[in-house]
Amino acid sequence: MLDSFAFHAGQMVVALLLDALLGWPALVFARIGHPVSWIGHVVSGLDRNWNRDALSPVLRRLAGVGVVLVVTGLAGGVGLDLCFLLPHNGLGVLAGGVLAWPLLAARSLYAHVLAVVQPLSAGDMPGARKAVAMIVGRDPNVLDSAGIARAAAESLAENTSDGVVAPLFWGVLLGLPGLYAYKAINTMDSMIANRTPRYRLFGWAAARVDDVVNIPPARLSGVLYTLASAAPSRAFRVMLRDARRHRSPNAGWPEAAMAGGLGIRLSGPRLYAEGPSRDPWLNDGAPDPTPTDLAAGLVLYRRVVLLATLFLLILFFTGSPLYGAGR
Repeated sequence: MLDSFAFHAGQMVVALLLDALLGWPALVFARIGHPVSWIGHVVSGLDRNWNRDALSPVLRRLAGVGVVLVVTGLAGGVGLDLCFLLPHNGLGVLAGGVLAWPLLAARSLYAHVLAVVQPLSAGDMPGARKAVAMIVGRDPNVLDSAGIARAAAESLAENTSDGVVAPLFWGVLLGLPGLYAYKAINTMDSMIANRTPRYRLFGWAAARVDDVVNIPPARLSGVLYTLASAAPSRAFRVMLRDARRHRSPNAGWPEAAMAGGLGIRLSGPRLYAEGPSRDPWLNDGAPDPTPTDLAAGLVLYRRVVLLATLFLLILFFTGSPLYGAGR
């Protein structure tokens, strides 16, 4: 029998391999959609019915708390039910990996950033702006080449944590219930936690819970970026110095580590649809990223994913009966 952490780690390795090989096939998406879109439908329905202007501020905030409890409970409950059906052996590792596979976004993230690198490297600014608009919230029409590269690099770093490391972390720690609950929380954050008047109160709980559950994975993502970097000491130094300067309590860790690892500056002032943001620079004094730097960021990202996979494999094999028998 496998111990729990090794069992879960094996499932996450299977999920990573399936994601790397297949992504989420368009044919499957056309037939059944995607688990995140299923969660999104539930959140949208609760938003329509519970987020009412007629509610007092207190009740509107409480309604948002209710959404977090309901959606997280449903997702985690589905994961728990599935766990009871899985044997605690190699077959359970494979089956659990298949069930975890749709909730990892390693291949999708790489593809979205590559779609920015290609036109940007070719000097196709309209194409690069169109591609970067798919992954960032800032106004792409005001971005020059450096601004596009910076926006894409920041999205790559932040989503390494949100879309890859955090699902793996909670999947290893708590199995399918932890993975499913995390994706529910992260989906709610992306849908109802913005700062517009409609969601300032209703989305408060979703934003706070997302901040909390991303505290360990974001820091772990930063460490992985430093370890995978060609300049690990510089990356680690910049991460420790600058991560807390970011307006997000979590995104600054992988972003600062990437900035230090690549020798570029990230964050800084930018323009969103809701207005300008005067954020401080991460790795201030370094040059703005170029298309070549963004391509190097993708290489660094691949190393991070490989490093995470290696750690999972170590955890899996050190928890297996074969390892124990050989000691």
